[in-house]
Amino acid sequence: MDQKHSITSRISYALGAFGHDMFFATLSTYFIMFVTTHLFNTGSASQNDKMISIITLIIFLLRFVELAVDPLIGNVIDNTKTRWGKFKPWVVIGGGVGSISLICLFTDFGGLTKSNPVLYLALFAIIYILMDMFYSFKDIAYWSMIPALSFDSHEREKTATFARIGSTIGGNIVGVVVMPLVLLFSISLNHGTGDSRGWFWFAVIVGTISFVTAVIVGLGTKEIDSALRKNKERTKFRDVFKVLFKNDQLMWLSLSYGLYTIGVTLTNSMELYYFSFILGDASKFSILAILNTIVGLFAVSVFPALAKKWKRKNVFFISITIMVLGLLLFSFADTSLPFVITAAVLFFIPQPLIFLVVLMTITDAVEYGQLKEGHRDESLTLSVRPLLDKLAGAVSNGVVGLTAVWVGMTTGASASSVTSAGKLIFKFMMLGIPFLLVIIGTFIFFKKVKLNEKMHAEIVDELEKKWGKNFDSSEDAVEMDQQIKNPSGESALNIYAPVDGELVPLSDVNDDVFASGKMGKGFVIKPKGNKVYAPFDGLIRMAFSTRHAVGIVSHTGVVVLIHIGIGTVNLKGEGFVTYFDRGKEVKRGELLIEFSPEIISQNGFDDIVITVFTNSDAYQSINTTEKHDVNHNEVVAEIIK
Repeated sequence: MDQKHSITSRISYALGAFGHDMFFATLSTYFIMFVTTHLFNTGSASQNDKMISIITLIIFLLRFVELAVDPLIGNVIDNTKTRWGKFKPWVVIGGGVGSISLICLFTDFGGLTKSNPVLYLALFAIIYILMDMFYSFKDIAYWSMIPALSFDSHEREKTATFARIGSTIGGNIVGVVVMPLVLLFSISLNHGTGDSRGWFWFAVIVGTISFVTAVIVGLGTKEIDSALRKNKERTKFRDVFKVLFKNDQLMWLSLSYGLYTIGVTLTNSMELYYFSFILGDASKFSILAILNTIVGLFAVSVFPALAKKWKRKNVFFISITIMVLGLLLFSFADTSLPFVITAAVLFFIPQPLIFLVVLMTITDAVEYGQLKEGHRDESLTLSVRPLLDKLAGAVSNGVVGLTAVWVGMTTGASASSVTSAGKLIFKFMMLGIPFLLVIIGTFIFFKKVKLNEKMHAEIVDELEKKWGKNFDSSEDAVEMDQQIKNPSGESALNIYAPVDGELVPLSDVNDDVFASGKMGKGFVIKPKGNKVYAPFDGLIRMAFSTRHAVGIVSHTGVVVLIHIGIGTVNLKGEGFVTYFDRGKEVKRGELLIEFSPEIISQNGFDDIVITVFTNSDAYQSINTTEKHDVNHNEVVAEIIK
């Protein structure tokens, strides 16, 4: 059933990404095309250009205002507690309100653009900010679910890969269907760009799909329950930006990705203009969109393998190299369709890979900030990525709108009406500026971003040791203690060996935290088998995401941490199988974990099994047997109150 639920969850999450990126692509890439070429048709070119300029300025300013609001939205989500979870309500509500608002924006509000332009602009601003805010709630909540679904960095890569497959299809399928749908519902073809009626029904279809897939996410996903996700205090509004600024890796990555995504969004947003006003055939844009969908799916599907073989940062730099090559080829493509398609595909191939590298690094920054600040802020941290994408959208919409007015790509224009000088300016804005932004962002990433897979594994290891030491006194522990049935009044507890093997002193462990006794008193067994058993009757209190450790509390209050191996956190669960759930009661001798000594050895780690009593100070004595060879049916220690 767990495997079945995992598959359902991944499919649901991927479908959510499909609808979400359809919405985002429509908003960031095609909405401005509708504004500049169809929304204003007053009969006066100067009036049309004036209204387009005002609209693009409104979008630009509203999105900049919202940049300060997004972290606060992330904090609201972090502090949300409902019977349906922290994230799903915002995904569904944001999807509903955002979709309705988007559909409204693809209208002229009953002809107000001509009859009352001032009222139109006021209503536009209100509906746009409403749409943008609820989109933010949905976007932040959706992508913030990744660290809530797993602590394992590689498992997160798999989940994100499923999501990125969905988003790649969703984001690119819009490009495939936009012009066919617009022309299908249009009364006038208008040089192959359709009319307002066609664009409206296109928005209706996108909005409906976006909302339905948001509901699917709400019904089909589930957060993990782990003590590492428990905060003892909430982040106050006045501390929101302090939390972000103290996470130096998050901030450097944000600067790098911010420059990169502004450049990429500029080019992506201008591609349909290129096909419409440089090549002179907007219908050919569907060819590019189909190819981008295919290569995008391929790029996403190979990401886990590439990240495992070359590491994420190397994938990032290789992807940037391919992207820059695409931009250079695009600058020489002119009106050659094969040349344009080749350059545009080369430019697009790396985008899903770079997105995943950035998303995984920001996700890992959740634990980085948690270790550094002692406080976990999932949605607040993950809100940075959509904030930067919205910044890119704001800059892009502003630049694209003003560029369209500047070079004459507005209502009634065609490829023949755009001058050579206008085309040259357009190409510089579409290709030259993005080239510079991508290069600068890459340099910052190379010099300042140090958070990688190895560093993240070490951080999780430190966090798990810290929580393993403190979980006996946490609020979560008190809550679980109440679940223990029939507490015993016994003054002593026999501890059975959790694994067959050779008993050795804890001080011999090659790990200062354990050997020094900081985690508590205990013992070590060099295993001769590969099965770990419950050393007494009790309750599973701590279930580690990497499956290499387990925390149990006895009915008498003894708290034990069983840790398999040294450095095995780096295996991220590979070679371990667990047979318990957090909160489950277990009997002495019940099988808890199976592990693979071969996999542990092949990766250069020690497979010793460490057993420590994290609340040792609460007991009079802990006596360990002097025997060397033990099995899991033998008593190896006695704890006296």
